Parts: sequence; C-alpha cells; structure tokens
Amino acid sequence: MSFFALGVNHQTASVELREQIAFNPEKLTQLLEQQGQNQDLNEMVVVSTCNRTEVYAMSENSDMVLNWLAQANGIDVKQLLNHVYRYENAQAVTHLMRVASGLDSLMLGEPQILGQVKSALSLAKTAHTVSPHLNRIFEYAFYAAKRVRSETAVGSHAVSMGYAVAQLALQVFSKPEKLTVMVVAAGEMNSLVAKHLAEMGVAKILICNRTRERAETLAQEIAHRVDVEIIEFDQLANNLARADVISSCTGSLHQVIHYPDVKAALKKRRYQQMLMVDLAVPRDIDPKVESLDGVYLYGVDDLQSVIDENLAQRRQAAVEAEVMVNQLATELVTQQKVNLAGETIHAYRQQGEHLRQEELDLALARIAKGEKPERVMQEFAHRLTQKLLHPTSIMLREAAKSEDPSHFEQMQTCLNETFTKRRKTKK
Repeated sequence: MSFFALGVNHQTASVELREQIAFNPEKLTQLLEQQGQNQDLNEMVVVSTCNRTEVYAMSENSDMVLNWLAQANGIDVKQLLNHVYRYENAQAVTHLMRVASGLDSLMLGEPQILGQVKSALSLAKTAHTVSPHLNRIFEYAFYAAKRVRSETAVGSHAVSMGYAVAQLALQVFSKPEKLTVMVVAAGEMNSLVAKHLAEMGVAKILICNRTRERAETLAQEIAHRVDVEIIEFDQLANNLARADVISSCTGSLHQVIHYPDVKAALKKRRYQQMLMVDLAVPRDIDPKVESLDGVYLYGVDDLQSVIDENLAQRRQAAVEAEVMVNQLATELVTQQKVNLAGETIHAYRQQGEHLRQEELDLALARIAKGEKPERVMQEFAHRLTQKLLHPTSIMLREAAKSEDPSHFEQMQTCLNETFTKRRKTKK
C-alpha cells in the first residue's frame, strides 16, 4: 500500500473547477465517515481551501483516490484528468511538507495553510479515517513546517497590504499592547489590517464606516481578540486624536481626512506620534499631513515597494526552505523503510521460532519412542537448517536472475560479511 497525494490547486485548475470539487466541513465529515466503511480506501485526509483541494491517502493505486474525488463531487473523472497532480510515497511526503510550510501557496510563505492542514487532519480523525501510519506522516509534515518557519526567512517578510500595515505599526511603535487603532472603512483591505493588528495584541480598534452593518460584521469577527468600538462616519474628525494608528481605505472620490483635523488631533495628543496609512486610490488623506511633526504617512506606493522587496527576500529564503523540506522528507521515508524492515525481521524471527519449536517437538517425541538421540539430533539440525535457509536460497536465485546484478552482489556481500564475523567470533 502506498501513500498518495492527489488534487488540484491554483496552478493547475480554474476557480470554476476548484469550486466544483471544494468541500465544506459538514459535507466532508459525512463523506469521510461513509468512506471509513470502505475496506479499499479508508485511510485519507482531505485538505480543501479556496486555492486547493487535495486528498492524502493510503491506497493500492491512485485511481481509487481520483475516482473518489470525482464521485464525491458528482463530476466526470475526465474533467479532472488534465488538471490533477499525483504524487506517490517520497514525492507525496515532500508535497505535503511543501504545502504545510506555505511553499506551494499562492502567496509564498503564507502562514494560514498550516492551520488549515491541521484542521483537515483533525476532521479526518473525527471521522476515523486516520491510521497511526498516516498520522505519523502528517505530524512529521507539521514538524517540517515548524522548522521552515523557525530556521528560514520564508515567512518573515510582509507580502500583503494588510500584513504590511501591521508590521509597519510594529516598527513605529515598540509596544503594540498600548496602541489604539482606527480603521476608516471596513472593506476587505481594512478588514485584513484589523485582523492582523488584533492578532498582534493591540489594545483597541475603532471602526469608522459609512454603514453600521458592515462595521458590526467586522467587529464580530475580531471582538474575541481585541476591544472594539464602532464610530459613526460623521464623527471621524472628532476621534482622530484617540488613534495611534490610522488605516484608511474608503474608495471615496474625495479626501476624508483633512490637514486641519489632523493638526488639531496632534495638539490634543500633545504631539504624540501618529502612523497614518492611506490604502485608497484616489487618496483618502491629505498629502500635506506628512509635513506635520509627529506624523508618519505611508501610501499604497510606499507599501508596494516594501512588499515587492519582501517578496523577493521570501523567494530567496524559499530556496533554502526547499532544500530543508527535501532532506526532511528523505529522513522520514528512510525511517519508514527501517520500521518496515524491522517488522519484516520480527515476522521472520517469529517464523523461525515456530519452525524450531515444531522440529524440537518432533525430535523429543522420537526420542521418547526410543530412537537414538544422536541420530534424532542430527536429523533435527539438518531439517531445521534446510527450512530456515530455504527462503534465503530462493531470494539468492531470484537476485541472480535479475537484470540488475547489483541485487545479487549486495546479498552476496552481506552473507560473506556475516560468515566472516561468525568465524572471527568463534576464534
């Protein structure tokens, strides 16, 4: 039985196809529980995100996995053939490690994927489709991802606007736990800014949005991490002085944060520094604000240059990370081979013990009947030797027939070394 990784991602399939084979947790739980009764394919973990759907499974062949993926989503398997990738054993292990480490992500090094893979494993465990062997592979992949994160710089540079704003705040202010942040507009961009800053542990986030409904939605998403307050849009200027960090992205055709209002806010703050980030095009913040002492103003172009530089650094770090992943995958596969050999050796020894006991019982019975012990023991030794050496003799013959002579030479060398050690021990 082999370990397979099979699926599609943002590189191989369109959004439309990825939507067709995406799973929500409820549907996936039900399908996995049903699959747990299938003796042919009952060890599997499914990772399904907006950018990928992948099945990791122990199976006799990958076609079983492919057919399951197609049938589970009610589509013709032919639709997948030109878009699906398949990896087996060592390559599958390497792929899983790359995915968990963020090396296979649309946004190189993004950290969310590790949590998503861990959730997929947890869901599969609940459905009882994870064997100890499959679990060990995933746990080792998590170990690899942790090593990549801690020992390379592949995830240490901001490569999204939201994350860049959060990192910028850390550079300007040394103690995020004392910061009050204001997001002006609660759209997708500022939602990411708010979530990143909430994860950093800021003290409070003020949400100022034209419609209260959208502001309340964002507030609910981050309230478990940070103190949140919603401000009416017409009260924006009056609350500027409360904010250490302001991120604005309204989509307005006109500026919404004006020079006189910021100047007045600075005076109220007794000129404590402010970080203002304008993510809007056209701009939300009057550019003259930059001339005020104590104000750090950054625009989209400023952040984009930082992101481009950081992405280049991530790509450079990814080369080091890829080498690490390949080494760790090789270590795991080697360890698995050793474990498998140990199981085979144990079974071989058990069989040898069974043969010994069988021949010994026969010999003792013959002696009890009055046969000469010397003759019985000679025949006992001969029969036991023949039975124990029979499998080895067959393997040597088959190795000799092989087109690759190295198989026979390797076994021959091993046997010669064993005999030499025995002779030296006797001396």
